[in-house]
Amino acid sequence: MCRTIGVSVTVRNMGNAMRGVIAFIPSDRCQRFLVGDLKEMPLDRTLDLSSRQLRRLPLASCVFDELVKLYLSDNNLSTLPAELEGLKKLQLLALDFNCFEELPAAICRLPQLSTLYLGNNRFYHLPGELSQLKELSTLWLEANCFTVFPKVVCELSNLKTLHLGYNQIQSLPKELKQLEELRSIWLAGNQLAEFPPVLLEMHFLAVIDVDRNRIRHFPGLCHMQGLKLVIYDHNPCVNAPAVGEGVRRVGRWAESTDDEQEDDGSKAAGETAAEATDIQPEEEHNT
Repeated sequence: MCRTIGVSVTVRNMGNAMRGVIAFIPSDRCQRFLVGDLKEMPLDRTLDLSSRQLRRLPLASCVFDELVKLYLSDNNLSTLPAELEGLKKLQLLALDFNCFEELPAAICRLPQLSTLYLGNNRFYHLPGELSQLKELSTLWLEANCFTVFPKVVCELSNLKTLHLGYNQIQSLPKELKQLEELRSIWLAGNQLAEFPPVLLEMHFLAVIDVDRNRIRHFPGLCHMQGLKLVIYDHNPCVNAPAVGEGVRRVGRWAESTDDEQEDDGSKAAGETAAEATDIQPEEEHNT
């Protein structure tokens, strides 16, 4: 049995290697090997071409003008053809785990697009044309190269869910409060040194995730009547955010009473001050 499994794994690895080589050959015959024969519209109006080692999108996939969902995740794509904009009924487009540095212009011309996955690429900015996606309600931008919050996102008036975790963002723009439909924002793994003030004005938010940032102090969130979940773990904080009844907290002191939290917070602050005192002479020496 072990020998059979070993042979199976070897064959699969050989197949993947062959796909990788063929992906560099632009002929139609080679493309058919990677994606199959695209002749008929899928009955569920969903086309999944994920994990095919594609370096270009076959034009045959752009003729299905009734297509609703297109999955292109986990390929080697860095561009998309202009013909993509012919998919006027497309509602979901998954481009995560690819090699994009620039957002293809055709995406901004998909009038019914409501869900867009762009995570795990190489984006560091987004074009102003993204604001044309008036139906966009869910946007995934996690694990890219953003050092500044892409302000065009603040123009997506129908946006309800925003994933921007694991970038290098240090602050959020005040214009974010324009997104009155936004209900959940995921910002884990960034470089936030303080709880973003603009979020305090967004009383309609239900989920706030600021896990794995650099926030030392959390303001009270009791006034945010729509809040249901706040995730603040893995921050060097000296307190937990005060929240209203029924709101779930995930992080240090999440289950503590206010008195216990105050005692622990004072102790943590004292430890931090002591550490700073201990390293001060060394810092002066290095200077």
